[in-house]
Amino acid sequence: MSTVLITGAATGIGNLTARALARAGHRVYAWMRAPGGRNAARAEELHRLAAAERLDLHVVELDVTSQESADRAVAAVLENAGALDVVIHNAGHLVTGYVEAFTAEEIAHLVDVNTLGVQRLNRAALPHLRGQGSGTLLYVGSTIPVTTPPFLGPYVVSKAAMDSLALVTSYEVAPLGIETVIVMPGAFTQGTDHFPKAGRPVDATGVTAGYRALDPLVARNEQATESLFTPGTQTDPVVVAEEITRILSLPFGERPFRSVVDLTNSLVEQANSAVLEARADFVRRMGFEEVLHVARG
Repeated sequence: MSTVLITGAATGIGNLTARALARAGHRVYAWMRAPGGRNAARAEELHRLAAAERLDLHVVELDVTSQESADRAVAAVLENAGALDVVIHNAGHLVTGYVEAFTAEEIAHLVDVNTLGVQRLNRAALPHLRGQGSGTLLYVGSTIPVTTPPFLGPYVVSKAAMDSLALVTSYEVAPLGIETVIVMPGAFTQGTDHFPKAGRPVDATGVTAGYRALDPLVARNEQATESLFTPGTQTDPVVVAEEITRILSLPFGERPFRSVVDLTNSLVEQANSAVLEARADFVRRMGFEEVLHVARG
């Protein structure tokens, strides 16, 4: 079994995945902000679960907006476990609102969390993975770069940037024996804090008022999302945790590059297939086919 690090493990998909992987026998380090502060109750719940079920499950403090925090967290895991096999990028935050109403600084902060946090953790973890010549970077992305729903503009930007970062990083780490998996959850309106805790623009200049005609559409955004599901569908994000657990049970080198977990009946897999064909053809014609395949030691 693997030693796994997962970010954003306080709630939602990250929390469910940490539990599922630990129950599957992996050594799991569940990373969250302020486990001794605002997330103390959530951290204690994981500690109690680990004790009750005798799971190899640990809580580690991590702030993905700090390179020093990422470096410390990876170093702590390596010192404690003596190993590192899988890094799961899951931390993220949702915002809603009209794009113009967000300041550049607000959008930059969201990208800092959702995209640059990935880069910081990769910079902390990749030296070890490169040194051992193997490892897995698993990104919990989104179907949003394909579906691109309205009124979530900055979030769409940040998740599309994360997806692109994962992709271009995969070119460079695959020849070194490090595989990449991008899990793409669809919309989930239950079981996560995404919608209840979604951020909104401060909008000190009143830009939002200029879009008043669209307010009725925004007001039913969550309802509109729920309408995408077939009636009676159980929209529990535990299915994402189950898919991640399934993927990591596969032999190294046989894990999919992308996996879509979408209950909204969208056409994401078809879009992915078309883009993959075009991208692979382009890269091969450049003469760089080796970056498309994970090297095996």
